[in-house]
Amino acid sequence: MKPARFRYFRPDNGADVLAILGENGADARILAGGQSLVPLMNMRIMQPKVLIDIRRCAEFSYIRREGDVVAIGPLTRQGEAEFDPLVAEHLPLLAAALPHVGVRANRNFGTVCGSLAHADPLGELPSVAMALDARFVIASTRGRREASADEFFISALTNCLDPDEMLAEVRFPVTPKGAISVFDEVANRAHGFAVVGLAACFEVDGGGNCTRARFSAMGAGTTTVRLRDVEALVEGRRLDDAAIDAAGAAAARGVEPSDDIHASAAYRMQVIGSLVKKALRRARAAGPGGS
Repeated sequence: MKPARFRYFRPDNGADVLAILGENGADARILAGGQSLVPLMNMRIMQPKVLIDIRRCAEFSYIRREGDVVAIGPLTRQGEAEFDPLVAEHLPLLAAALPHVGVRANRNFGTVCGSLAHADPLGELPSVAMALDARFVIASTRGRREASADEFFISALTNCLDPDEMLAEVRFPVTPKGAISVFDEVANRAHGFAVVGLAACFEVDGGGNCTRARFSAMGAGTTTVRLRDVEALVEGRRLDDAAIDAAGAAAARGVEPSDDIHASAAYRMQVIGSLVKKALRRARAAGPGGS
């Protein structure tokens, strides 16, 4: 398998990246880690005429806290984020999800922003971004804008970027101290692809009541799915057996997965409901100040 012919650029600063992208628009693609893009090019599913390699742009590689958010640059490797102390302390859900992303070799090359821009409905990081209310900083020669996770993820392998734009940064709100973060998935370990999964973050008060909940399911539709009906059902409610069972049932009803060679839609619905109940039981067991 070989890619179609393309022109190759390797700028060393962000301004040149945006200029080349602006000149070529829909014909161009950004290359950071290449773990998603290169296989698609080799199979000729994608045939960009211009490839913009950003690996010389040192300004794009960072993880830093800025007030109440943790900002991650477009060249930050997944493997770097997996062991970063800021991520471990302030974004435990992201830290829990990263070991599930491919294998070690993939994470050593693949980038956090690249995985998000790829917008795979079975991708771990889009679900984490949705559950954590991440903000996406989008840049072009026309300036910068921000998008929420709801706005950024459009459908399978489709995001909201215009042809002359790139994902310049993702900004995760710092997780409150004492919040409970849960990431879980069912995967086909023969090749590591997930079948279905759940990213969740809760806050529980001293009386065992859920004061805030965020759920996002992968493998539940054409993009990552925020389970807002489940959130509304459990917030302000004690996490007793009745509440947990109701949340699981609501989760299964609230998704529209598809059949494929790995699992049926019915199976995915059932597992999503089970993962929601499992996460809530863990939150109940952890109680306030849990993890």
